Amino acid sequence: MILFFLSSGLFLGWALGANHAGNVFGTAVGTKMIRFKTAAIICSIFVIAGAVISGAGATHTLQRLGSVNAIAGSFIVALSTGLAIFLMTRWKMPVSTSQGIVGAIIGWNLFAGALTDFHSLRKIVITWIIVPVMAACISFVLFLITKAILNRSKIHLLQMDMMTRIGLLVVGAFGSYSLGANNIANVMGVFARVTPFSDLTIFNAITLTGVQQLFALGGIAIAVGVFTYSHKVMETVGSSLLKMSPVAALIVVLAHSIVLFLFSSETLEHFLASNGLPTIPLVPLSSSQVIIGALIGIGLLKKGNLIKLNVLGNIGLGWIATPILAGLIAFISLFIFQNVFDQQVYHKVTFDLNAEVIRQLENEGVSDPAISTLQHKSFENPATFESELKTFTKLSPEDRKKVIDYSLRELFKIDQHTLTTKINRQWFSAGQVEALERLIDNTYNHRWQLVADLKNMSPEWHYRDKTKLNKRFNKDLEQKYQIIFEIFRMSNTTELK
Repeated sequence: MILFFLSSGLFLGWALGANHAGNVFGTAVGTKMIRFKTAAIICSIFVIAGAVISGAGATHTLQRLGSVNAIAGSFIVALSTGLAIFLMTRWKMPVSTSQGIVGAIIGWNLFAGALTDFHSLRKIVITWIIVPVMAACISFVLFLITKAILNRSKIHLLQMDMMTRIGLLVVGAFGSYSLGANNIANVMGVFARVTPFSDLTIFNAITLTGVQQLFALGGIAIAVGVFTYSHKVMETVGSSLLKMSPVAALIVVLAHSIVLFLFSSETLEHFLASNGLPTIPLVPLSSSQVIIGALIGIGLLKKGNLIKLNVLGNIGLGWIATPILAGLIAFISLFIFQNVFDQQVYHKVTFDLNAEVIRQLENEGVSDPAISTLQHKSFENPATFESELKTFTKLSPEDRKKVIDYSLRELFKIDQHTLTTKINRQWFSAGQVEALERLIDNTYNHRWQLVADLKNMSPEWHYRDKTKLNKRFNKDLEQKYQIIFEIFRMSNTTELK
């Protein structure tokens, strides 16, 4: 059953490879500078490497949008996205897998009665608007610089041809790596919380986490999609929207690759945070929107008269239709899968607004006399719980979210085996590990209880003042808390048995 459920993620990976390889090598293949087979081989190798090495960054943002908590639900979300992408690919439309997975997750949220994290959704949607503009600006500037250099260098045509082909291969490899790093979240991100794989150590030297193994499978599926079904989309991206020279094709792919890398590199984010600089959000981007933006940047240099507006308009319609189509498919499929095939597509959660929770909320400045009217009620649906809070209290949206988060019942147990095998002692500090060791055999019903005990045990579990210099520490600490919640949650392993 586990292999069956993962098959939808593999199908989605295949669909992404079939559609998005055109964004990396479409311009090179479309201008006849690189053969399709060569492009497919290089793309496959580097997309797998990017997925395994750097795929975790964008996954966290996607998980905050909606926490799919049952593997059958993850199956439907990935399958719905894959079907939507497949349909668009059949119409030769370079659509957005990012938009598809977002639409499918929202479809799951609506079916399960879960709340959509609008902060994460807003962050993702804003990138959909900003990223094409950013890619256009980068390609515009790079083309001007490259053109000026070429005009002064007077390189022979044959030498220029060879350099351009090599350049297309290099930036294609970079783009493939960035594509795997950024878009693997769309393929396997919904399975990260329910991964069936344990950590795997190879030759006592390399350790692949369960999530990295998921990403490797997803990367392989993308590679299969590249080989079997991407040629038509490469032609659409490479020649249908804008006729380009080989040098312009290289600039387009380079601009696309730079943008994807910027929004997926945790190393870059840590470097910026450590130096007190603004960080770039790690968000799964629309690779298609990036490449179209880069193409438009080149087109603007030619006064836009070579851009085929009818093709651009059809692509824009595809971007709008994809999340709607994926969301509808997900909602209908979840209903069928649950009621016809008797599969649990989401796990019910319980919200217990007891006296202890109310006291803790009051200690943190969240209070309303009307909260006590809900004290003895039990909710199995966060949307219903929020509706009740809206009706009976005057809490702000932020405070309502805090009440819901603090009331959520989950069973955590700090056990020695998990602590020994799952905690990366090179990342967690000695003080943080020592605090966990002092809590061995303790159980908790709420996340905030576990957090409170960890803070009492060590100051290294406290967030620091919100200054630029502390931004990296606080972000790392937030990720550490999420790991603690995942690995010590009692239901984490029982679901798959």
